[in-house]
Amino acid sequence: MVRALRGAITVDNNDASDILSATAELLNEIIRRNDINRDDIISIIFTVTRDLDAAFPAVAARQMGLTDVALMCTNEMHVKGSLEKCIRILMHINTEKRNSDLKHVYLRGAKVLRPDIAD
Repeated sequence: MVRALRGAITVDNNDASDILSATAELLNEIIRRNDINRDDIISIIFTVTRDLDAAFPAVAARQMGLTDVALMCTNEMHVKGSLEKCIRILMHINTEKRNSDLKHVYLRGAKVLRPDIAD
């Protein structure tokens, strides 16, 4: 069964090292909290706010060894007053888990996006 996991993280600076390290941190945490076998990852969509343009977040996934996973990067729609310097992930996985068993991950400043589920 195909399920989707969400996550987000913020960075302090618009530079490649911050973007790549934060993306890797978020991906690793999503994988860890949900006990995901990397072979079960179907695809990952990355979005970034318009103030992040120093690197593609997908590069971090490739550096982690996710070389056989479909990846796409795009810009998050800009809404006045919305959270800045934010990377979001939508990961599609094969799993028998129910939606209610999945753990979506919001880290750093992105916890404000979903305070109801962020720890």
